Amino acid sequence: MEYTTDTIPAQFWRIKYDQDHDGSAPLLPSISESPNCQNFAYALLKHFGHEISPFRSSNLWEDVEETVVVTGELRALDLLLFNRTSSPWGAHVALYLGGGKAIHLSKKESTAVIWPSAQFQTLAEYQIFIGAKRLRKFGGTN
Repeated sequence: MEYTTDTIPAQFWRIKYDQDHDGSAPLLPSISESPNCQNFAYALLKHFGHEISPFRSSNLWEDVEETVVVTGELRALDLLLFNRTSSPWGAHVALYLGGGKAIHLSKKESTAVIWPSAQFQTLAEYQIFIGAKRLRKFGGTN
């Protein structure tokens, strides 16, 4: 399945990135408290019926219970991690939509945007593709 602009509900397009979001806080706040890339991707997954713990990016990358590292072709709703280094700490999280595109909420853009996957690597802050994580179970709580 491929997701498009039309399949993303209007409320997601109205979310504004919290410019004061504390990326070093140990716990990820809810999207209503401080919208950022991670809780945006997780809220969109939840909208499509899939639960995931509120991982920070490095915890998401290290997780083996709820997610697995994608080793083959990407599938819609895979979580993509990008950073300016190969470290998952502080990595940017986007949600793959299929068709070579991903949606994300970034500080620079302020609101949600859909980009071709290759566009991430044209910016210094996203130039390293760390990898993708896939939910072990789809639907319900993992």
